[in-house]
Amino acid sequence: MEKDFLDEMIADRARLNPRFPDLVSEAVRRRAVARELTARREAKGLSQTLVAAKMGTAASVVSKLEGGGDVKLSTLQRYCAAIGQPFPPPPPRKRGEAGSAPSR
Repeated sequence: MEKDFLDEMIADRARLNPRFPDLVSEAVRRRAVARELTARREAKGLSQTLVAAKMGTAASVVSKLEGGGDVKLSTLQRYCAAIGQPFPPPPPRKRGEAGSAPSR
């Protein structure tokens, strides 16, 4: 497969920080989990505002979490409890898997 701009950028950054590819992989994983949890919240008809209230936090915190932002483990645990999702959250479903969220 041909390298694209993103591959080149990761390679350039990896020369400066050998851990960079691992950091990118972790961010991608965190984003996939966030999308899965967002899909589960939406399927239950819960708004970010309601979930934030159940968590005792601001809606901006819920938005950050659902955007794949780096949040505290305790925040993720409270989010899962607020949407009725066991912790730890399940791994993201693969595209095309039954019941998987549509890609955005």
